[in-house]
Amino acid sequence: MNITFPVIELLDRYAIARVKWQKTNGSNPAELEFYQTQIDQLPADQIGYGIKELEEIHTQIWALESELKSGRERELALEEIGRRALVIRDWNRKRIEVKNSIADIINKDAVREIKKDHLSE
Repeated sequence: MNITFPVIELLDRYAIARVKWQKTNGSNPAELEFYQTQIDQLPADQIGYGIKELEEIHTQIWALESELKSGRERELALEEIGRRALVIRDWNRKRIEVKNSIADIINKDAVREIKKDHLSE
């Protein structure tokens, strides 16, 4: 089986795996290694900034979602849940911008993230 995965998606998944590694005391070594092996084949000078940016975005999203994912959402006011949803939307908009700028820089990836009629537009 030969599966081709867009580079921007690989970098995004890698950034998520790195944040998960940091936030869960290294509970995902196989996942992180899977992505790292592939990342090592890419030109570091072209993707380094993008990985750093994506990690920061996913760190921010993790913080905003943590109480919602842990079942503590009943402790939050609906206004706070709505506020977080809007901030997460804004971070996801930035995430799309970073992914597409990486695709432009490496010029190997024909795939771009496009959202149409989506809140992150």
